[in-house]
Amino acid sequence: MLMWLAAFFVFSGSVITFIAALGVLRLPDFFMRMHAATKAGVVGPSLLLLGAGCFDPSWATWIKIALAILFLCMTTPIAAHLLSKAGFLGGVRLWEGTSRNDLETELHPSVFAETDADADTDAPLSDDPPAADMMADSTASRRQ
Repeated sequence: MLMWLAAFFVFSGSVITFIAALGVLRLPDFFMRMHAATKAGVVGPSLLLLGAGCFDPSWATWIKIALAILFLCMTTPIAAHLLSKAGFLGGVRLWEGTSRNDLETELHPSVFAETDADADTDAPLSDDPPAADMMADSTASRRQ
């Protein structure tokens, strides 16, 4: 019975991780991709670990699995939040189909951008677009 339960958890975790990987490849926006990767980073490995626990049902294994799942649940959402906030403040553009931007009034990216008054006067100013825009432009040119 435990072997079937282990197989179910391992298969479920693998399917969720695969679907999330497809989401990372197919979703149009950095923030949507982050959402897919974050969900897979918690749920997929947690199910795989539960499957491993059913395969080897010792107390030592279950304690290690519980600690690993607790670590995943505590660190993955925080890391995703920080990466998303850094992307938003760095000027990563939202998808054209985004209907609502709640952070627009709270955190405007131009507030954190370096201005001419703040810049070193000896350093030449670059006319190059930000790195996030360059990546979006190269992705759009490859799709055409």
